[in-house]
Amino acid sequence: MKYPVALTEGILIKREKRFLVHVELPGGEKVIAHTNNTGTMLSCNTPGSKCWLSPANNPKRKLKWTYEIVESDGVKVGINTSVPNKLAEEAILNGAITELQGYNNLRREVKYGKNSRIDILLESDNSRCWVEVKNVTLTDGNGTALFPDAVTARGLKHLHELENMVEQGDRAVMLYIVQRSDAVQFATADEIDPKYAAGLKQAMKNGVEVLCYRAEVSVDGVEIVEPLEALCQPNPASIKTTP
Repeated sequence: MKYPVALTEGILIKREKRFLVHVELPGGEKVIAHTNNTGTMLSCNTPGSKCWLSPANNPKRKLKWTYEIVESDGVKVGINTSVPNKLAEEAILNGAITELQGYNNLRREVKYGKNSRIDILLESDNSRCWVEVKNVTLTDGNGTALFPDAVTARGLKHLHELENMVEQGDRAVMLYIVQRSDAVQFATADEIDPKYAAGLKQAMKNGVEVLCYRAEVSVDGVEIVEPLEALCQPNPASIKTTP
């Protein structure tokens, strides 16, 4: 996935509330950018970090910038949570996610469950596959990508809805996209949200599949490059719980 316009580099000043980040641009101008990432952004929220913004494509939008990338421990991390859905669609269509091949049709944002929309629905003549996509930005500092970075009741709800799809005879997949290059494996962040961790393990027992792919992030674009092993068990390494 290529960014449609060039990104602008800046320095992160601070994050304010859930949807705002303050950034200083190269000329010294201070701007406020929108972020759609509602997590804590643990390990990706340090003031003084390099970051990159995209200009808003809607001239009527109040905030003229969107938060796209931040540098953490020398690694570019994709913050924009809308990117993984685009990456997943692109990777499925070009064959990069081998486990999700063999379907004739791909649809996005299809209603299912209780007032939810599935990120991707794959269909063929006699089968359907429901794919929920999550963005992963947190690591434990030792190469393990962790999800979630905050308690997520919504994420747990999605797991239950995927289980329901399996009960109805369909295939259901939880797909984690890690938008940073220093991850070598994936695990649940048990210390942050033990209910989600337990929910994922139960969902797997009930037939929900778990896939994890790492993406390479650059100022030009983001590309899925390789699968990661999903440990899906308590991670013994200590977690960095400060921005």
